Amino acid sequence: MLRGCITAIVTPFFEDGSIDYQSLTKFTEWQINNGVSGLVVVGSTGEAAALTDSEKLAVIRHVVEVNRGRVPLIVGSGTAATAMTLEFIDEVNQLSGVDYLMCLVPYYVKPTQNGLYQHFAAVAKRSKFPVILYNVPGRTACNLADDTVLRLARDFENIVAIKDATGDLKRCTYLMANKPERFTLLSGDDFSALAFMLAGGSGVISVASNIRPSQFSQMCAYALAGERDAALAINKQLSSLYDALFCESNPIPVKWGLCEEQQIAYGTLRLPLTELSSSYHNRFRDILEQIQ
Repeated sequence: MLRGCITAIVTPFFEDGSIDYQSLTKFTEWQINNGVSGLVVVGSTGEAAALTDSEKLAVIRHVVEVNRGRVPLIVGSGTAATAMTLEFIDEVNQLSGVDYLMCLVPYYVKPTQNGLYQHFAAVAKRSKFPVILYNVPGRTACNLADDTVLRLARDFENIVAIKDATGDLKRCTYLMANKPERFTLLSGDDFSALAFMLAGGSGVISVASNIRPSQFSQMCAYALAGERDAALAINKQLSSLYDALFCESNPIPVKWGLCEEQQIAYGTLRLPLTELSSSYHNRFRDILEQIQ
């Protein structure tokens, strides 16, 4: 079962925007060696929206090779159209070393709940990997309702989890009370992740763990072990980092921070994302120095 701290990793680029596989190797090794429980590749933080399908598949293959089965590997997927989503899933199905497929709620088109059910039903039928639903209405402008989540979880054995990035703890408690036992709840919101786990969630797919994987992993471990005070102490230390990482759109700040600490060679993003505004640099440096 998926549990603990799962990092939604960045995709490092050179200054010209091409993929920096050397940095990707180093960064992946650093994450695993610092105790994370899993990795998400080509998700939102990995700038999936700016990668071609062939680039996504190349990044996935590379991380599979570096990982060597040490931690669960989750592949991000999902577009605004079901047919295009299924085409990419067909490609992912041919890969080895992948453990889960995470599928985003279709963005921009604002489907009904029935449309969402049919979309994820098609995904579940097509994917050879267990499926994680990904609900992030702040980005997609579309919310996967609790009852639709439960219907999908009950109807499809290979829909095994949800990454919920709403930060709404009422959702966690409602889903915990009504979900099938095999279905896993993962937070997708660093700010509320601790409360989510203390309410019964199994872990978090995190942005902050890109920067501080050891500390964030330890916080999750304490929370899941019921050691509330120890978890709260680490979470308090990390709270300023959560703020810094969302001062501009993710992954702008996290890439700047990783480059600043030389975990990746360059902080390059692909347009329309641009480098972190200089007004945030000194504040971010201070936070990084304080959280060691």
